[in-house]
Amino acid sequence: MASAVASVGAEVWLLAREHPAALHRPTGELAAALRAVHGERFAVWRTDELLFGIRAGRLVLRTLGGSEIPAPKVVCVRQVPGSMHHDREVSLLRHLEGMGAVLVNPLEAHLRCRNKFRQLQELALAGLPVPDTLTYATAPLEGVVRSPDIDTPCVVKFVTGHKGRGVLLAQDGQLLRDLAGAFARDVPVLFQEYVASSHGRDLRVIVIDGEPVTAEVRTSADGALASNLARGGTATVCPGRFREAEHLAVEAARVLGLAVAGVDLMFTSAGANMICEVNSVPGWRPDMTQVVPAIIRCIAHRLDHRDNEEPT
Repeated sequence: MASAVASVGAEVWLLAREHPAALHRPTGELAAALRAVHGERFAVWRTDELLFGIRAGRLVLRTLGGSEIPAPKVVCVRQVPGSMHHDREVSLLRHLEGMGAVLVNPLEAHLRCRNKFRQLQELALAGLPVPDTLTYATAPLEGVVRSPDIDTPCVVKFVTGHKGRGVLLAQDGQLLRDLAGAFARDVPVLFQEYVASSHGRDLRVIVIDGEPVTAEVRTSADGALASNLARGGTATVCPGRFREAEHLAVEAARVLGLAVAGVDLMFTSAGANMICEVNSVPGWRPDMTQVVPAIIRCIAHRLDHRDNEEPT
């Protein structure tokens, strides 16, 4: 638990999801590096270790044991937005911002990325290339899948899915109708253009503070549709190989307001030039050694800015 005195007064936080979920390797690697740089100014907090509220008209933070916690200056958020709840984790992040903490990434940017259709809306409005996609509000799914506007084959995915879970390829209308009965009804799904030239293959670009830090071509295992490493895929690190795609990834991160982003691009006949989705809490491979130092610089820049804002 992060209840030591040094943690209570820390100015730089890494905020992760509740126990007993273990820190993923990239998050643990980042935490160790931040601790080495900032010492007692740094702490890891979990979302289940904190109370937050209003006392005498001001926003406050507390430990479960009742100790008051000063607002941190910078918070590196390492909980995937898809697993956040609006009445829980989102409320905590909003509270931290209200107390003056700088979030990396900002809450609004996480919320844009939390819903895969919302991020596509933002990217399309900015004129960036995204696949044709349909979704729905309250229409019954059985009726949606019979719409003549949904072409097959198409990719079907949950609007809040992550790590390639729940991504399916519907080859024809009958299969699409059969799949409809298997989908949970608590969140909508997307019906997305199938780009055959990118089946089981995409390009992940890590963007930090407007710079393409590194990139990798990811390939799925056994010809599966999703190429996510969490689903057994493999990757080849290739920074600088796809320059135009890296520029497109930088622009996507800018549009969504992300200081740290993992941008996934699909391969068309013209190259890796179509944005599949953007992640606000990206992972990275051990051999992508540029990422952690770049995030540390990103956080240090914001910490310096906060320090310079304070009266002497």
